[in-house]
Amino acid sequence: MTASRESRLAFAAETAPNEPTIRAIEAGLNAHSASVGLNTDWSPRWIIGRDADGAVQAGIRFVLPFGWLFVNWLWVAEPCRKHGIRSRLMEGAEAAAVEAGCRAAYLDTFTFQAPKFYERLGYQEFGRLSDFPPGHTRIWFSKALR
Repeated sequence: MTASRESRLAFAAETAPNEPTIRAIEAGLNAHSASVGLNTDWSPRWIIGRDADGAVQAGIRFVLPFGWLFVNWLWVAEPCRKHGIRSRLMEGAEAAAVEAGCRAAYLDTFTFQAPKFYERLGYQEFGRLSDFPPGHTRIWFSKALR
């Protein structure tokens, strides 16, 4: 971008950009990745657990860019915990990743969440950020899938 064109940009913080704005940025990132020989797929995938009334009781959101599984969110409602649901959700995401050709997975969690759970699933810690949030630690894990 030339300096003259850059000076004509108007910058604004947006908490909820519209769909065309999101798609423009996504297309730009994907085009850049493709220009260096990488195919990306950041589209979110979901596995949802509902009770007999259809109410959401559990879910996992994940993406499969660059041949890796990344878990964005994993949640199980309090009454449904301690029944293996977290493991079933992770198994489902990992199976989808392997089917899509992913070779590994990564995710992050906090010390007040589930680091021991991920270790039991075979994930290995590769990074920490102390006092984030204050009084806790953010931990990154990875695991080979094949």
